[in-house]
Amino acid sequence: MNILKFILVFIMKVIVNILCRIDAPDLHKVPQQGPFVVYANHTGQIEIPVLFAYLQPRPITGWAKIESWNYKWIGWLFDLWHAVPVRRGEADMAALKGALQALKDGYLFGLAPEGTRNRTGVLKRALPGAVTLALHSGAPLLPIAHWGSENFNANVKKFKRTEFHARVGDPVRINTKGVRVTSEIRQQIADELMYLVAELLPEKYRGEYADMSKATREYIET
Repeated sequence: MNILKFILVFIMKVIVNILCRIDAPDLHKVPQQGPFVVYANHTGQIEIPVLFAYLQPRPITGWAKIESWNYKWIGWLFDLWHAVPVRRGEADMAALKGALQALKDGYLFGLAPEGTRNRTGVLKRALPGAVTLALHSGAPLLPIAHWGSENFNANVKKFKRTEFHARVGDPVRINTKGVRVTSEIRQQIADELMYLVAELLPEKYRGEYADMSKATREYIET
């Protein structure tokens, strides 16, 4: 880690610890070597800075909407973290190639299968983007669940610290067993992966994945 990134990580940790009370006892389970697709639920509040800061010095990056580079400061920061620009709403092959290269270089590549911010913290149905990346790269996937950050904006306005909780699951791989991966199978795999996030969450946050009896592992394995 270069000195500039080290300073920014230190500042980020100080800020998130002022704003949040962090409860993340098993982040040590994140492997320290090798490429992984790290996927999590996404409230879009504070989880990205928290996880980026606390997983250092492990290199981690992810997709970021290309419009972010319209702002010099944000674009500079994303370049520092080697974020991969993505054009939303289209099949962006350059974004896929960028993600594959990051994994080839040994990065953790973070993404949110829900595809958009979930302001309530209750899980929405997963989109199959994580499946596409994992199938193309062959990289294992690591589920991370967090909760409490959905209250971040309201807490800041009240000058109140946010209780931020995070849990890490076990790494898994996708095994399609030689079958043709149709859109239906791709969605099934996305759902199987998302149930792994759901089981790490308190029941009230499981949303679309509340009925754990429907969880299958037909195409994923440890």
